[in-house]
Amino acid sequence: MLSPFLHLSETPLHFFYSLISLFSSLILTIPLHIHTPFSHFHQIHHSSSQNSVKNPKFRLKNCYPNGFLKHCCEASGFFLLLRGWVLMTMKVTQKVKDSEKIIWDQMRIVSGSHNRAFLKFMVWLFLFASTTYMVYTLKLVSYKSCNNNDVFSHNSLFIHSTEINSSKSSKSIRPVIVKEETEEKLEEKTGLEHIVFGIAASAKLWDKRKEYIKLWWKPEEEMRGIVWLDKPVKTSKGDGESLPELRISGDTSRFAYRNRQGHRSAIRISRIVSETLRLGRENVRWFVMGDDDTVFVTDNLVRILNKYDHNQYYYIGSSSESHLQNIYFSYSMAYGGGGFAISYPLAKALEKMQDKCIQRYPGLYGSDDRMQACMAELGVPLTKELGFHQYDVYGNLFGLLASHPIAPLVTLHHLDVVEPIFPNVTRVQALRRLTVPMKLDSAGLMQQSICYDKANGWTISVSWGFAVQIFRGVLSPREIEMPSRTFLNWYKRADYTAYAFNTRPVARNPCQKPFVFYLSSAKMDPSSNQTVSQYTRHRVPHPACKWKTTDPADVDRVQVYKKPDPHLWDRSPRRNCCRVLSSKGKSMAVDVGVCKEGELSEV
Repeated sequence: MLSPFLHLSETPLHFFYSLISLFSSLILTIPLHIHTPFSHFHQIHHSSSQNSVKNPKFRLKNCYPNGFLKHCCEASGFFLLLRGWVLMTMKVTQKVKDSEKIIWDQMRIVSGSHNRAFLKFMVWLFLFASTTYMVYTLKLVSYKSCNNNDVFSHNSLFIHSTEINSSKSSKSIRPVIVKEETEEKLEEKTGLEHIVFGIAASAKLWDKRKEYIKLWWKPEEEMRGIVWLDKPVKTSKGDGESLPELRISGDTSRFAYRNRQGHRSAIRISRIVSETLRLGRENVRWFVMGDDDTVFVTDNLVRILNKYDHNQYYYIGSSSESHLQNIYFSYSMAYGGGGFAISYPLAKALEKMQDKCIQRYPGLYGSDDRMQACMAELGVPLTKELGFHQYDVYGNLFGLLASHPIAPLVTLHHLDVVEPIFPNVTRVQALRRLTVPMKLDSAGLMQQSICYDKANGWTISVSWGFAVQIFRGVLSPREIEMPSRTFLNWYKRADYTAYAFNTRPVARNPCQKPFVFYLSSAKMDPSSNQTVSQYTRHRVPHPACKWKTTDPADVDRVQVYKKPDPHLWDRSPRRNCCRVLSSKGKSMAVDVGVCKEGELSEV
């Protein structure tokens, strides 16, 4: 047998045998209990040969932190191969020993200096192998705390094991797979069926305002909601099919109300969410509040709510357009007329404490500030979405709608206060016209695009589904995207500084007054899969202009082509781009769509 110790005085071949013996003893004493991926494989492979045949691969879960998996695999593979090499080497050692004498006779020819060089090389080789062994062993032991049962899992990378067949002196690679049946179930996206509307209404105005609700209510899509009235009303034939269910609000006489400028109906309206929750509707994710003169773009409402986790506390809405309104009430308050959404868990928490909360605030004015006061006690802030519009303004909404924020249009409110959004028609007729492009491409409704007609020196602004404006000269996008003040503040004595956003004055220069083209029709072209909307010039007197440019008054209509883009708001917010296709004679053709690479609004 070879001595397990190194004798430097022996012949180089004796030293080589001693080195192999010592190194073999080190390798063969690798602790089998070290929990490496390959030691687990060794146990699994020998415990179930049939399972190895059926499952030709196995997976390794990435349970080791900081890249340890890589070291673990390298170390384990290294030692398994090294074990096999040592076993085979020891088997042939005896045969080599028999021929030692012949080899030694040949080596005598080599000079003494050559022997010393060979001896030095073998010492360095031994030191290198020993160091490698110690480093990898320490790494394995230091990470021994990793859970052994989690090493093999269904969602990890595949590795191959190497089995040393000592009897045949050959290697065979057999992959093994450990399968797990469980799969994570993706939750269904929020739809209209997950929303319950609570609509605040009064019996006095019901006959008039129910027409607004009919514009957006979709009974064919199984929408759910309750109209909460202060007292019973007469119903007409067919109202039951085109309107939500009607209910009478609970008695609120026990609650104190001490605001001299307001009306105690605010208490009744503030409790609508809680009363709707108590009805026990199933599969509810969101409660959405609005007034009877609020018009919802329901597809965009669903898009907004899908951004948020309905299992968390969310209070979603927007502030007033009037800075003074927000000062008097709160910038942290969602205005009920503009609509707001409350997640189901938050509604449950609100219902438990709201009656006591209302008792603590008898001096507040309306329902909105009472709701916000309770949200403050619950510690839930307002999550603002710019598409909810209170519209605390008077006059013409054109400036606001033609320069809509880069956000989906969700609601319109105070429709009885402002002028009809389209001229020469009633308010309901104007809104009914708006529902046509709303059905074709709700995501792009009211979205502004800005481009330039270089040949004529015009600036073009397209508010898709609503209006097109043509300006003489070149106006920057920074200026055009600001709403022009075609409206008045809720506080009529206040000037433009009383708005909660930037505005620009209506142009006084007669040459800079825009030529406005309102939507007249819209349809889908099946052959090109595009919407084709036509806008007709609003004929009002225009003052004379002395600029030597082409007069936009010669244009009677503008035709806009746009592909529906239901995933517009799944991307980062950005205005669409428009391109003037032609502008000859009395018509202009414009294409609107997603901006191409490098495309921007410039002359």
